Amino acid sequence: MISRREFLSWVGAATGAAWVTGFRGARAENAPRRRPPNIVILFADDQGWKDAGYAGSDFYETPNLDRIAREGMSFTCAYSCAGNCAPSRACLISGQYTPRHGVYAVGSTDRGPKNLMRMIPIPNRQDLPPENVTLAEAMKAAGYATAMFGKWHLGGGTGPTSPSGQGFDTAMPTPTQGDADDPKRIYSITRAACEFIEKNKDRPFLAYVAHHAIHTAQQARKETLAKFKAKPGGKQHDKALYAACTYDMDDGVGIVLAKLRELGLEKDTLVIFTSDNGATPASSQEPLRGAKGAYYEGGIRVPMLAYWPGTIKPGTTCDTPVLNVDFYPTALAAAGAAPPADKTLDGESLLPLMKGEGKLRREAIFWHFPGYLNSPVPRGRDPVFRTRPVSVIHKGDWKLLLYHEEWVLDGGREKIDANNAVELYNLADDIGERTNLAATRKGKRDELLDDLLAWFKSTNALMPSKTNPDYNPAAGAGEKGKGAGKKNKKNH
Repeated sequence: MISRREFLSWVGAATGAAWVTGFRGARAENAPRRRPPNIVILFADDQGWKDAGYAGSDFYETPNLDRIAREGMSFTCAYSCAGNCAPSRACLISGQYTPRHGVYAVGSTDRGPKNLMRMIPIPNRQDLPPENVTLAEAMKAAGYATAMFGKWHLGGGTGPTSPSGQGFDTAMPTPTQGDADDPKRIYSITRAACEFIEKNKDRPFLAYVAHHAIHTAQQARKETLAKFKAKPGGKQHDKALYAACTYDMDDGVGIVLAKLRELGLEKDTLVIFTSDNGATPASSQEPLRGAKGAYYEGGIRVPMLAYWPGTIKPGTTCDTPVLNVDFYPTALAAAGAAPPADKTLDGESLLPLMKGEGKLRREAIFWHFPGYLNSPVPRGRDPVFRTRPVSVIHKGDWKLLLYHEEWVLDGGREKIDANNAVELYNLADDIGERTNLAATRKGKRDELLDDLLAWFKSTNALMPSKTNPDYNPAAGAGEKGKGAGKKNKKNH
């Protein structure tokens, strides 16, 4: 495998002329040159599947997201690669599923009462390995100016795991809180992104704009909060502060779109908007089950939009399951660039879907979380944890969840009909995951289970295998357990 040093040396040699001479798209010798498209990724924090006007909220207002839905493509079956923030971001930046980079959670994978964990979880790493060639580094090699603004969450400081160390020419990682005029730093992040776009308007660029909104603590401008306090609540959504924070974040999206229009870059720019994971329990996602941190639909199904005038047909929708691990190969395909040598990309370019020219090759998508997250969620499996160790496959209309505790400790396949290790849902008929069909659709269950087990081997996925010697459910969620997640905020 190419080393990071070798790759970065190649980047440095190639960058100056890459978008002229290194562009890999076919072009007749005398054909007019067309620059590769800019890529703008707008990443919300904890925005749920229903948390937008176009998605059906009866209280929140998102005029700019609604405009993208009207003038671009909305993805109705889009997912984050993880149930919470850091692993989802690691998947986006690396283009790889969690088993390949080892970022599974925020902080640790043993969050919650230790005496209620049956297994010793797989240890977590809190930053993306420096040797993992990132999306920014790959786009830089293709001649792109690269920048990130906002929430990084994959390593701090200015070292090799910081944004600047991971290939971003311009890096403005920001703390969560701002000031009274910009409490969630929406406008400072957006202003910096627009300055970068202006500065690089004559060359292709990648801008990754990662908002802190609408993660708790929710905050908003005074005038926005007053607007929603004066508005009657809906039947599903009625929280004024949540709505105001969402509205301000949407305003930031609109400012970026306006800058692209002002500079005449709309037709030369692919804009992708999505969220890092599902919503917290603060915002109902019914009929979806669960919330952030869980691997039911409420924890991983997210809003997603794509906008590229002249390339994406206005007002289109896509029902194909997609996820943010696809953004890396999509950006490379748009740039006409090949992936780094010997790097495995787990996603697939979404350009055929965006252009309405074809389908994806894959049959299934996957998740792997070999640990514990504290704080239960609505209609969750567990009264203590958002999730216990679990792996998931989504194939066609079907979704299977394999729980490691029961699979490893309670007999595996030999006792699968009795050990409650597997849940199987037909999402076409039961998007709320209310009816477990594992016992009645055994053929489909075994098909998906075989696919998932094969995926474990292909990704070298680590499974918890040891019983926790401190497991003692009779003690309840005692003081030791209650303190386990204090350093990791409850809703991360």
